[in-house]
Amino acid sequence: MKLLVIGGGGREHAICQALARSAKCSELHIAPGNPGISAFGTCHKIGAEDIDGLFDLAVSLQVDLVVIGPEAPLVAGLADRLEDAGIAAFGPSAGAAQLEGSKDFARQVCEKMNVPQPHFKAFTNAEDALSYAKTLDGYCVIKADGLAAGKGVVVSDSMDEAGHAIIQMLGGQFGQASASILIEERITGPEVSAFAFIDGTNAVWLASAQDHKRAFDGDKGPNTGGMGAISPSPLVDDALRHKIMDDIIKPVAVAMAEAGTPYRGVLYAGLMLTEDGPKVIEFNCRFGDPEAEVILPRMESDLLDMITDLREGKLYRPTMSDDVGVTVIMATNGYPGSYEKGSIIKGLDEAASDDAVTIFHAGTALDSIGQLTASGGRVLAITALAETTDKARSKAYDAISKISWEDGFYRTDIAK
Repeated sequence: MKLLVIGGGGREHAICQALARSAKCSELHIAPGNPGISAFGTCHKIGAEDIDGLFDLAVSLQVDLVVIGPEAPLVAGLADRLEDAGIAAFGPSAGAAQLEGSKDFARQVCEKMNVPQPHFKAFTNAEDALSYAKTLDGYCVIKADGLAAGKGVVVSDSMDEAGHAIIQMLGGQFGQASASILIEERITGPEVSAFAFIDGTNAVWLASAQDHKRAFDGDKGPNTGGMGAISPSPLVDDALRHKIMDDIIKPVAVAMAEAGTPYRGVLYAGLMLTEDGPKVIEFNCRFGDPEAEVILPRMESDLLDMITDLREGKLYRPTMSDDVGVTVIMATNGYPGSYEKGSIIKGLDEAASDDAVTIFHAGTALDSIGQLTASGGRVLAITALAETTDKARSKAYDAISKISWEDGFYRTDIAK
């Protein structure tokens, strides 16, 4: 099969590696890709949000399947446009992708199906939002309703913090994405990421992971897109897995089908394990990042087979390795705030010399003389697999010690 993968980050690197292992994959194209991904196929310099350009590329290449990695093209309806043109796509329709594209939409779906979640209210008016935040003493979570590149969430401890976030967001901080905001009660407990394959009303468990969102050791500093992950989550046993599927994943799948927007693809539920059980923090309508980099290396089933079978209505639970996966993100100094691009990275070949270690490129580029440079905030995802968490951590951090990059940083307590 001739494949086209949309995206150019660590998630897409992991997807390409998994697809390239399939005997059915005869030709792989990626848009836009990155220097690490280029080892698996041909990269095309078309951005993941250039819907017209991506559609034209898929048509010109006459691909058999398009695998859409990021959320933005899914929410923008790329899968719909491809399917309408007779080109197979893996990823939910724009209607189904509203589960990530609108936090208010997702909350309404959960409310309809009695899926456990925090109490919430939506606002478009700052005065009303501030008044409600005061009833919570500012101890709340403020979220931009739409896509804000993982930055549209503020966990507030005080009215000063809440007020600032409300004014900023409704004042246009994230453009149309924050024209509406949600204010939610703060719930407490460890976080878990649950992944499932869904085909309409049918759903099967894929894997669990535990992400580390804060920038610095000890869960300090600002929220990020994720500084590392472990899979499977040490907190998810069989009983909890069944509860998540029965109380959250399957009801949401049913609700989407009943609404006329059946969900087909991977659904990622970000959950908090409260004293009252798991509650939904958010949904993502695709493989997570960095979760994909820790889950897909553990998958022993053929990902391309899984995708094609799902499209044909044959849904089954994939076989996963018993090994523990640990992923550590290396980011550019300053992330998730402002940062400089162009710093040189060396030592990746030596770092990846252990067969149990994979280095995924998340934000890299080549300079004019072919040197690898940092081109984003999150730059590398170092993943190691081993029979125990301690061994996987040791392998990941040993690999990092061999990487020479003066302008990078990473957390030292991932999966600890």
